[in-house]
Formats: sequence, structure tokens, C-alpha cells
Amino acid sequence: MTEETVHETEEKRSRRGISSFLRRISNRLRRGEPVPVDEEQTVTVEPAEEAELEVEVEREGGDVSLEIEVEWPEEEGGEIETETQASKATFVLYEDDGGEHRWRLRHDNGNIIADGSEGYSSKQKAEQGLESVKKNVAGAPIDDLSKDEQEEPQEGTSKATFELYEDKQEKWRWRLVHDNGNIIADCGRGYSSKQKCKQGLNSVRSNAPGAPVETEA
Repeated sequence: MTEETVHETEEKRSRRGISSFLRRISNRLRRGEPVPVDEEQTVTVEPAEEAELEVEVEREGGDVSLEIEVEWPEEEGGEIETETQASKATFVLYEDDGGEHRWRLRHDNGNIIADGSEGYSSKQKAEQGLESVKKNVAGAPIDDLSKDEQEEPQEGTSKATFELYEDKQEKWRWRLVHDNGNIIADCGRGYSSKQKCKQGLNSVRSNAPGAPVETEA
């Protein structure tokens, strides 16, 4: 049989960055959804209900490799998509009443799950702002300001940190703070509990990297 490589990537990541990638695959498998295999979420596979799982550890030339392979008959799985959009959200660019350009991240259910924390003088700058969010959101650790606790940084994967906090109205919120001190995104509304706020944050983590961009008329 002829072997065809549909998609292949190779890059260096921290252990936590690898964990985040595998967690995304795990979550989609558990929910029975198409599994994105790239950061842009344009390449997806749908494994069969049952598949062969092979785990192999090798030593060679001073290097150690951990290989995880999942294999199933093609006719038992779903389609392999190479130009799809697995994200369940869309970035919307728009101009506000004051003439400033802004963006918001709208989930397919209609909810706004994130927005820019400021207006921009041009559409181009607003696009640059949302691209920074796309690039940094997935690997950003969470700094829980209510407990003085922070996840370990994910080296090389993000230049931003999620800050989780309770506001003066006792609502829970998050904001994404770049290493330069700028707030590049926030939740746009308060949540009734920390748990719900984290759920919203994780939805942004999952959907923002591969979300398409639309301009609102």
C-alpha cells in the first residue's frame, strides 16, 4: 500500500507546552469531536470509536524518544480535513461610535467570550492586537490574584499571562497581560463564580488560536 503523509510538524516545546497540546487532543477525543493537529486548527482527523494505541520509548545516539501512535481503519473513522476550521469562535473587527477600531471574540453560540481592552486608531492596529492574542493565548499561564498562585510559565510558548481576579462587585474576571504590561484581552463581563470564569478562559484558550477574522459592517 502507498503511504501518504497528510500533515507533519516538528518544533521544540516545553513540557507544559506539550501537555497543553495533548490536553486539547484529549478533550476533543472525549467529546467525540474532530481533533485538530495543528495550532491553527485547520487540519483535523476523526478517529474511529476504537483504535490501536501504541506507545514506544527508544534510545538512540544519546537521544530518547517517546512515540505515541493511534491507528484505525480509514473506513471506520471520519474524514481527514486539511482546510477546515475547528475553532468554535470568530474574531469580529468593528468600529465603535467614537471612531476607534476594536475586536471581540464571538462564540458560535452568540456569546462574546473575549474582547480587546482598548480601541485602536486604525483597523490595521486592531488586527495586530488580535494576532498577538492568537499567538500568546494558548500557552499563557494563569496567575490567580485571589490566592497569590501562578501556574509555571510555559517557556517559549507565550509572552503573556492570564490574571484571574475578583472585582469590586464580587464578580470574577480574567485579563490577558502581555510581558510589556499591556492588557491585550479581557473577558468583557463578570462571572458569578471562579469556576465559570475559568471555563470562559479555557474556551478562549481553545478557540482563539484558530478563529477566523471577520469585519463587521
